[in-house]
Amino acid sequence: MAKRNNTSRKSKKELKKKTAPPVGLITVGVGIVLLGIAALFLMPKPSDSVSADGSTGEYSSVPMEVNFDAPELTLTNLEGEEESLEDYLGEVVMVNFWATWCPPCKAELPVLQEYYADHVGEGFTMIGIDANEPQEKVASFIETTDVTYPIWLDLEGEGSRAFNVNSYPSSFVIDCDGTIVLAWTGQISKEMLEKHVTPVIENK
Repeated sequence: MAKRNNTSRKSKKELKKKTAPPVGLITVGVGIVLLGIAALFLMPKPSDSVSADGSTGEYSSVPMEVNFDAPELTLTNLEGEEESLEDYLGEVVMVNFWATWCPPCKAELPVLQEYYADHVGEGFTMIGIDANEPQEKVASFIETTDVTYPIWLDLEGEGSRAFNVNSYPSSFVIDCDGTIVLAWTGQISKEMLEKHVTPVIENK
């Protein structure tokens, strides 16, 4: 009889041992909850971010300040003429790598055109470099847009290699001395262009 009671007490102890939650898992769980709460406080509010057309509510790429010489690059424009970056020395040039198959690239075009139109008379130009697509396809697409800045064709990927571009859209700003001073990857807003690129134009 006494032996049966000892066995019963032992079984209850083992049961408690098996069902007790591991302390490590509790700690991890609490950590995840705390991280989630912190993320809610740190996450930007819609009014803190901007969309590609300059309106609030979505994110925008932020240019990074850099400092290196622009590569020597000569490509063909939509008219079949050769153009070189050297032709634009003395101007501030924004080079935008894009493609017709890239949704963020296409969404960004109206913003780039608007910014170009606002600053083209200030010693600034925009050059769109299309990635590896035939002239006919690019020209047909551009005809459906309001884009008036130069479009170059990077048929062999020479431009992408020269700027080390791995994703689209990617953009670079070259100052009047031929130095790349700003770079970013992703769709950008008018607000960010005015904030970061306009000072380069004004200080050329």
